Amino acid sequence: MIVSKLIRVTLFASLCIFFLTPSASVKAAGGVAVPAQEWSFNGVFGTFDRGELQRGFHVYKEVCAGCHSLNYIAFRNLVDLGFNEEEIKVIAKEYEVEDGPNNDGEMFTRTAMPSDVWPAPFPNDNAARAGNNGALPPDLSLMVDARVGGADYLYALLSGYHDAPEGQKVGDGMYYNAFYPGNQIAMPSPLSADGVEYGDGTKATINQQARDVSAFLAWATEPNMEERKRMGVKVLIFLLVMTGLFYVSKRRIWADVH
Repeated sequence: MIVSKLIRVTLFASLCIFFLTPSASVKAAGGVAVPAQEWSFNGVFGTFDRGELQRGFHVYKEVCAGCHSLNYIAFRNLVDLGFNEEEIKVIAKEYEVEDGPNNDGEMFTRTAMPSDVWPAPFPNDNAARAGNNGALPPDLSLMVDARVGGADYLYALLSGYHDAPEGQKVGDGMYYNAFYPGNQIAMPSPLSADGVEYGDGTKATINQQARDVSAFLAWATEPNMEERKRMGVKVLIFLLVMTGLFYVSKRRIWADVH
């Protein structure tokens, strides 16, 4: 009896893992419907597209990093994006980080190393607010998990800046966005057509940049996602094998019982 229940539970869990799929749209904060996108990292066997991640990193570095921090990502983590050790050293050398104290008890700045986390654009929250008309730009390290809709929402938000519909008033210092709750956001559109130049020749449309940086931030939120999925598949295979063994054992044990 116990073995039969275990078999049924295992099969049910396996079917749930394989057949549950996201809906065509999700409701973000404020009940705004956000269209679901096709991402390479969706699904049980989904993986990150390295070309997409590198383009997204380029957008973050050139556009977003001036206001938004990436507190939980170190330069050396960029190896996951396909950068080699020398390329990472070159990227790190473009920045300075605070270190110390030194022998005199004072803090000092030095050139960043691959082991350093990404330097924040502002020394503290008050400075960040002062530089952004009172608004505090959020850290982007966990943004995909922090927003309902995840990468779908970020893509919709970044590509959702339009002129306000006729009759809708937009407040001073605010901008119309079709997917932001209330449709008014303090952040101006950070993306512009051909605002960056991709090294692989991809045309830098607003939608392309929004997609690439959303994928990059999905990676930043969970850099170990691919390893987690590989482990999940191994566990699932183990459960299926064990289910088969339990079934064979049950048949043999109860073969003589009528």
